Amino acid sequence: MSIKRIKCGPRMSQAVVHNGIVSTAGQVAMNAAGGSVADQTRDILNAIDELLAEAGSDKTQLLTATIWLSDMAGFAEMNSIWDAWVVEGCTPTRACVESKLAAPGFDVEIAITAVVP
Repeated sequence: MSIKRIKCGPRMSQAVVHNGIVSTAGQVAMNAAGGSVADQTRDILNAIDELLAEAGSDKTQLLTATIWLSDMAGFAEMNSIWDAWVVEGCTPTRACVESKLAAPGFDVEIAITAVVP
């Protein structure tokens, strides 16, 4: 069985497709670092949309999501963007935890797994 690696770098791939499943690395707001939780969430979800499209999938195929917040005080703000992004009836399982993230300026990180139909 083949493995497709998307945006493969020396440390990690941004997404990997295998056996009809795509998994993304944790995505951070590369275009909105230091911005509001809403701006960072929006930027991350746009990046996830692009990775899913490159994998041959979309957000209607989500299986699971893991979300890390640097401070749970941003939970409602993140959810306001997340809730507008997910497709009703196609919501994934999800975990959301507070955690120190990789670098200052990043307050949200999201990783997803989806089906490639």
